[in-house]
Amino acid sequence: MTSLARYTTLGLGGPARRLVTAATDADLIAAVRAADGAGEPVLILGGGSNLVVADEGFPGTVIRVGTRGLRYGRDADGCTEVTVAAGEEWDDVVAATVVEGLAGLECLSGIPGRAGATPIQNVGAYGQEVAETITTVRVLDRRGGKIMDIPNERCGFAYRTSSFKRGPGRFVVLAVTFRLVRQALSRPVRYPDLAAELRVAPGEQVTAAQAREAVLKVRARKGMVIDPADPDTRSAGSFFMNPVLGAEEFAAVEAVAKERGLLPVPRFEAGGGLVKVPAAWLIERSGFGRGYSNGGAARVSSKHTLALVNPGGATTAQLLALATEIRDGVRAAFGVGLEPEPVLVGVAL
Repeated sequence: MTSLARYTTLGLGGPARRLVTAATDADLIAAVRAADGAGEPVLILGGGSNLVVADEGFPGTVIRVGTRGLRYGRDADGCTEVTVAAGEEWDDVVAATVVEGLAGLECLSGIPGRAGATPIQNVGAYGQEVAETITTVRVLDRRGGKIMDIPNERCGFAYRTSSFKRGPGRFVVLAVTFRLVRQALSRPVRYPDLAAELRVAPGEQVTAAQAREAVLKVRARKGMVIDPADPDTRSAGSFFMNPVLGAEEFAAVEAVAKERGLLPVPRFEAGGGLVKVPAAWLIERSGFGRGYSNGGAARVSSKHTLALVNPGGATTAQLLALATEIRDGVRAAFGVGLEPEPVLVGVAL
């Protein structure tokens, strides 16, 4: 049996009963159908950057997606469709589209993992998310055995989720098609931290290459670009999602913050009268600063409080004990529940 710790960015996870690598769509489909036919549990594994796997491992077949391919369609109305195999490294895809003179993915630079995971999580960062540019997702529907092209409007995209995530396991992503704008300039810069790095006002544009370079710098400072020499990057990225609050919920947070002299509370409009509050702000002001440890080997990153890291020697149980303490601490301090962003395999929070 093979330890899954070798295949996750956290370096955590017990053994898989069986591990299969699929280099082509045909291999991937055949492996899924064979496991389904045998009644075995199946775990689809890409880059392992968004997985928290139990110390006990996975009692079934783990299928590593190793498919490759990036194809540009014809230009039309100033846009180009780009179809990407699920197994392509995501940052390589972003880099290639920027070099090609296409805008729409540049602010998603530096995110680890494979392209097939991006629609599942509706991956987003620094004011962009893939839901804005995806046109179709090609999938294997394990329920009916058919290969389907699902258009954007049927993907159920929302903040860090989709119909693929809400119906876990039913669909296996084979390829993703994006519609990108053919232009030298980036999309308007929306995120304040990125605008500050670029020394422009929010809403302004720079070249897509400049935006990509700035994003990589900002992410690296936060330990969010994989570096084997840096234990702060041995994480699953942001462990908690930013909570989206209604008016009354946000008012309650502000009341607590006022009592403690913590105003103003940072907020971002989320539409429909809702606001998004940075989870990192809540975590830090609930007593969990950078580098925090509860005595186990897992700890909070010394660069960013949203990342929980395994600097070496941690177990999944220790990581989840830390995550539980943080979640409960934020709830006690502000009355806000935090939800984990990574996929939990064989464990729960």
